[in-house]
Amino acid sequence: MTGSIRLYVTAALAEGDAIAATATQVHYLVHVMRRGLGDTLLLFNGRDGEFAARIETVRRDFATLRVERRTHAQTQGPDLWLAFALLKRDATDLVVQKATELGVAALRPVITERVNAHRMNAERLTAIAVEAAEQSERLTVPDLHPLQPLAALLSDWPRGRRLFAAVERSQEPRLSPTDGAQALLVGPEGGFTPAELEALRAHPFVTPVSLGPRILRADTACIAGLALLQGVDCR
Repeated sequence: MTGSIRLYVTAALAEGDAIAATATQVHYLVHVMRRGLGDTLLLFNGRDGEFAARIETVRRDFATLRVERRTHAQTQGPDLWLAFALLKRDATDLVVQKATELGVAALRPVITERVNAHRMNAERLTAIAVEAAEQSERLTVPDLHPLQPLAALLSDWPRGRRLFAAVERSQEPRLSPTDGAQALLVGPEGGFTPAELEALRAHPFVTPVSLGPRILRADTACIAGLALLQGVDCR
């Protein structure tokens, strides 16, 4: 079913189940993609794998999707988180979209001293992550954590998870692929303040790293850093 429509659902998935599509999904299927009775699609929920399904009933704002066979067993992607200083709306949207496509398991937005935004629309960002997961054919949607100050992120950091902090204009070692539970931290436009860098270096789980010789925009740094951690050559 290469190229099929994929939808994320929250209900359990098993052969023979009937899944009620949301009004937004019905609009997408019927009015955007011009699908109707009997047409096929793919469903996933982040727990049960991916299943082929068929549109069984459809009305103005309601549709039933009949689950058929499993097409992919459930797998988990890399145990990789992205912590990033909140950016302006469009840049934050891009970070969430591309980080989802690159397989991150969790998104941890933070407030730093130089951020130029202090509020986020969690519902909007979750919708962007869901759409990116549907498009990129991954079987999970990353967890979006509440916005929190950088100090709170560091104080509550789980033991055993390495945190690579991208530091621009530094002589830190180049970020390279590693195994195990890990995360990337990217600061705001303008970088971390000296006090923030001192606080980062005070934590043994933090490893300051360089993303290379160029000064990157914060959204670009998120994408490049995630690619480097997963072994993609970004030179």
